[in-house]
Amino acid sequence: MIIKSVKGEKFKDSRGEITIKVFIETDVGKFSATAPNGKSRGKFEAKPYRKSIEEDIETLKNFSDYFSKEFIETFDDLRRIEDIIKRNIGANTLIAFEYAALRAVAKEQKKEVWEIVKDSIHDPSDKSKAPTIFPRLVGNCVGGGSHSKGIGGKKPDFQEFLLVPSKDVKENFELNKKIRLNVAEEIKKVDKKFRGEASDEMGWLTSLNEKEILDILKKTEVDIGLDIAASSFFKRKKYHYKNPPLDRTADEQLMYLINLIKNYSIFYVEDPFDEQDFESFGKLLLKFPTSLIVGDDLTVTNYKRLEKAIEKKSINAIIIKPNQNGSLVEVKRVVELCKKKNIKMIFSHRSGETNEDILSDLAFGFQADFIKCGITGPEREAKIKRLVEIEKQMTRSRS
Repeated sequence: MIIKSVKGEKFKDSRGEITIKVFIETDVGKFSATAPNGKSRGKFEAKPYRKSIEEDIETLKNFSDYFSKEFIETFDDLRRIEDIIKRNIGANTLIAFEYAALRAVAKEQKKEVWEIVKDSIHDPSDKSKAPTIFPRLVGNCVGGGSHSKGIGGKKPDFQEFLLVPSKDVKENFELNKKIRLNVAEEIKKVDKKFRGEASDEMGWLTSLNEKEILDILKKTEVDIGLDIAASSFFKRKKYHYKNPPLDRTADEQLMYLINLIKNYSIFYVEDPFDEQDFESFGKLLLKFPTSLIVGDDLTVTNYKRLEKAIEKKSINAIIIKPNQNGSLVEVKRVVELCKKKNIKMIFSHRSGETNEDILSDLAFGFQADFIKCGITGPEREAKIKRLVEIEKQMTRSRS
């Protein structure tokens, strides 16, 4: 497949903020893809643009001659292009380009995108290694932290309160939506200021604190999780809670989380400590080896930070956000290390999303254990519906 031209343009995400859309023209057609925006970004993740989105768009234009001489036949051919262009553009621009390129390769080979991804990991001639695992949905039900404006000056300190059902994809989709609505009714009974407003990721906005929300969620029939995003309220060696006001040291934070996990049977705990505190992550994992202790800001889809987290036994699960490093080649390396070391993988959206649905192809093709992409809203549902579509395709192929 020969690339004939590449261009980029500005595009609005679900918050109305600017992100990038990349178009490529090849000898098999025209293709495009968009990149999302993150609001709470880990200190160690790659910059979305080298200097600015405008400069990245201009760089794509200037690289047209280079691209016109290149061809892509497999996932791994992306490495050759990355070696030239990666240092000239940011993570959002590169990932959108690579998404569009994957679509073009899939079109040329008359395959689904997830099949191209799967072939990069598995021997395509070995039918016994065909993908069989569908990632479990992880959906944001109640919002807090930097993703929430709260109500009346109050909001949960934790960033997300999550639902993690364990049925098939379509059932999980419907169940999460049903529970989300039921949770709203329960919040109304406790939070008299609640008006049914939602956060960036369509999690309910409330003035309740984490314990009050967990008292509601523990009544649901699914596993529950937390994205604590602890780095967002960590400063001068303490965790500064505002609802209610209270400062906790790392040891006090550990004891608080131990009690929460025990009392509410919490299955999933993301970023429970500051993004540089590998040791405290490890202490929590040692205490709860059967829960998911998840790194996001800690690991930022970065191979070396994942290596460090594994060495220090900090986590047993990792968030994978492709635009955190902007390289699908690096995402593949992270995936391979996770498989080798038995680290659970959660492919994840960002708070500022688009209707781009290729995340589902990546999650299924790489055989991720979970996909975190919200519960409702057009940008979130696009990804879940793509996964439902893949599930239907696989069911038909087996029958």
